[in-house]
Amino acid sequence: MTNDIPKHAQIVIVGGGILGASTAYHLALNGCTDVVVLERAKLTSGTTWHAAGLVRRLRSSATLTNLISASIELYQSLEVETGQATGWRETGSLAVAANADRMTQLKRQVSLARGFGLDAELLPVTEVPDYWPLVRTDDLIGAVFSPGDGRVNPSDTASALVKGARGRGVRFFEDTPVQRIEKNAGRASAVVTPLGRIECENVVLCAGLWSRDLALLAGAHFPLYACEHFYILTKPIPGIDRHLPTLSAQDSYLYIRDEVGGLLVGCFEPNAKPLPLSRLPTDFAFDLLDEDWDHLEPMLKNAIHRIPALETAEIRMLLNGPESFTLDNNFMLGESAEVPGLFLGCGMNSVGIASAGGAGRALAEWIIEGEATMDLLEVDVRRFTPQQNVLRALHDRIPEVLGKHYEILFPGAQPQSVRGARRTALYDAHVRKGARFGNRNGWERAEVFAPKAEQEGWRLTFGRPPWHGAAEREYTAAKEAVALLDQSSYGKILLSGPDSARGLNRIVANDIDVAPGRVVYTAMVNHRGGYESDVTVQRWDEETFLVVTGSGQINRDIPWIRSQIASKERVTLLDVTSAWSLLGLAGPNAEALLRRLCPDDTDLSTLQPYHHRETELGFARTRLARMSYTGEPGFEILLPTDMTAGVHDCLHDAGEDLGLRDIGSIAVNSLRLEKGFRSWGHDLSPGVTPFDAGLERFVAWDKAGSFRGREALMGLRDATPAHRLITFSLADANALPIGGEPLFRDEHPMGQVTSTGYGHGSGHAIGLAYVAADALDERCRTEDLEIEIACQRFQIDGRLAP
Repeated sequence: MTNDIPKHAQIVIVGGGILGASTAYHLALNGCTDVVVLERAKLTSGTTWHAAGLVRRLRSSATLTNLISASIELYQSLEVETGQATGWRETGSLAVAANADRMTQLKRQVSLARGFGLDAELLPVTEVPDYWPLVRTDDLIGAVFSPGDGRVNPSDTASALVKGARGRGVRFFEDTPVQRIEKNAGRASAVVTPLGRIECENVVLCAGLWSRDLALLAGAHFPLYACEHFYILTKPIPGIDRHLPTLSAQDSYLYIRDEVGGLLVGCFEPNAKPLPLSRLPTDFAFDLLDEDWDHLEPMLKNAIHRIPALETAEIRMLLNGPESFTLDNNFMLGESAEVPGLFLGCGMNSVGIASAGGAGRALAEWIIEGEATMDLLEVDVRRFTPQQNVLRALHDRIPEVLGKHYEILFPGAQPQSVRGARRTALYDAHVRKGARFGNRNGWERAEVFAPKAEQEGWRLTFGRPPWHGAAEREYTAAKEAVALLDQSSYGKILLSGPDSARGLNRIVANDIDVAPGRVVYTAMVNHRGGYESDVTVQRWDEETFLVVTGSGQINRDIPWIRSQIASKERVTLLDVTSAWSLLGLAGPNAEALLRRLCPDDTDLSTLQPYHHRETELGFARTRLARMSYTGEPGFEILLPTDMTAGVHDCLHDAGEDLGLRDIGSIAVNSLRLEKGFRSWGHDLSPGVTPFDAGLERFVAWDKAGSFRGREALMGLRDATPAHRLITFSLADANALPIGGEPLFRDEHPMGQVTSTGYGHGSGHAIGLAYVAADALDERCRTEDLEIEIACQRFQIDGRLAP
């Protein structure tokens, strides 16, 4: 291996673990061979070499599941191509349940697997010993067997990818740490190493737990943090004479597989140990961390309980290695929001081996095409903001993330650590009113309001949630009186300048070149016609626009808009999210309440839907728009953050006799679902087009000039979408979907739920789902569709979303 570092390469990949190797392999496979891979130590070192090598197909979405299926296909074929075995074995996996809630979660996973076309089988406890003869079963209530899962040898698999990439021209350099990432005009342009400087068009960080610090060298924010991750290896144990399925005993926080006649026993324990990088020596490579038997003792007791033979087994070693995790337990992929040309693939949350084949392919295609070629919203690095990349917060939160790896995924679960870090101006007022907060992109957002005494008995469940009654009170206020909701966490982007109208109109699908005082709902679409975001645009004057987007979209929308403004255009873009609050006022008494606080000469009757104007409200100057995400008659009030608490108090003082009530996001979700309003990240995503979503009426086909994605949408205009968005309801009171459930016609998967909630007006669950086009009859209603919830089928009443 030569040490002659080139002075230039098209792409430089930093990190020679399995994801860096996979990305290099797929770049070369797609004809991009001017690629250099720099490894700070030796190839396959870092987390790759000590990974357990488990490959479990099923994930929470079709995209993530497909990425792992792509990994498996690749790992099965690499030996034929390269001569290097990967060690792939299709052993299957066995998950056991020791309580009813866990069994419900496993049944939900079986239903999801069926919806994705994967095999998964419910097993009675009596059959568990047929798959795992050493398992204690007297306290189990059921199990699930997934035959398509398996395992690989991580180092061998990475070596096969390296060999395949090198055979196509990729150059690898070991013992070559990156000291600096340079930029030119804000774009990543070079890396500096002790052996020389390499100019390039793109830099790709696949450096595992070192990626965060390397990104900061270039001014980019990739929030991940390492924890200590433990597993033990035993010497041979009688009774293990064949390869067994991987055992998931999640109630005990354990995963277990056979290893050379013995067992590998790993855990995702509560109270995990954070690992600051300062504890690692600079030459850390094929090294391990110190043993900690005291920390592991509770997990060993769990393991001995589940596998009694472990009590007398001889331990070969305790392995403690670093593993990096992200804030939401999904890995990070894609181009930096802050530094164009800087790409990332890391923070794998212990699914790096399983995901690397597909993730490396997806990342390579993104680099080549300039945008993602598939819907990667869940793993897109732009879902995180710089405010979330705070070292102390990561140190406190990431151990909780590891510990929740095997927790039961109840609807409504929220993180416990690093709470209250980002608050709206009404946070304290909401605390006093009994708000239960959810954490959304670091923001504290009121979900529901209830007296403290009422909340004391609340417990998370798969059944009817404990806040059902409180949410119904808020829903009723919006329907019959007046409701106040805090939308201040929504992203707000101010565009101004002589070319702002022309520049923005080239980015969005609807026509925003309207008269000042108008509000326009529109999509921003990619070159495939899929949603990159959906926003509302207020035109303030000839040169000024306010773009309002979702809480989780701000870090996507700003770089998306900025990247498409021409360098010569006179446009200024500013993130004003924290400077302005946004309040919603909805219900039949909303206008009457505003009239009490606006000047006497204010005529609200002349403010038409989707129009806005400046007006005084209480003691503040505000911008009032007639619109509401609840679907009820209402307004949105934009006002300075420092005047928000005062306006809130004025509204309550004036609105008490009108029935004013603060409401949270749970009631808002019920209200918007009744109207079929779509939600970004649920019903809209980069893989969904306006035709799929039934929102093509918000595309201005003939506006002056073209717009990004128009050509793709024109190609779809006369075609029938493969999937359509429907609204649905369930009459059965026992049917309580929580989102993601599959839809079937007989045994054929026909779609998947994207959003769901409770329709307080109708008294049953409602939601939105994408279904195959042929699932709709000539009246645009569903034909004999059933939803499967934890292996139980329920008839739905569905129709095309309005």
